[in-house]
Amino acid sequence: MTTAESTPAKPTDARVLLKDLQARFDVFRNHSPLAIGIDKQVFAQMPELEKKALRIAMRSHTISTRYLKEMEKGTVRLNLDGTPAGEVTDENRQHAAELLRERFKKQVEQRKAAEATVKAAEAAAKAEQQRAAKLNQLAEKFARR
Repeated sequence: MTTAESTPAKPTDARVLLKDLQARFDVFRNHSPLAIGIDKQVFAQMPELEKKALRIAMRSHTISTRYLKEMEKGTVRLNLDGTPAGEVTDENRQHAAELLRERFKKQVEQRKAAEATVKAAEAAAKAEQQRAAKLNQLAEKFARR
């Protein structure tokens, strides 16, 4: 057994793979609704890919906000070469819309929580300033005597 056979291949970085897919194929670059089973088309053109890396890259791509927005308004799924490969069903559009609603709702909640934290910190700082001013007044009052 050679050392090349005994050591597993280094896993491909999914982010790098996704950037490569976006550079090679318009459907990825444009975040168009992808054909069902497009992973098989990708493997046919890029057989050296690791399944796990492609699966992670595809997941990252299909949960992106831009892809979900395209799915929400899209009507046709596309193959790698841009040819139609079926339709985007109402169920697909509703699912994408629901994911976007949840994502935006979560972002609003996070923003409100961050604003509340900032307001609480400002209120605490103001209260501390008032307390320090009051202590200074008392110190001056009793220092005169």
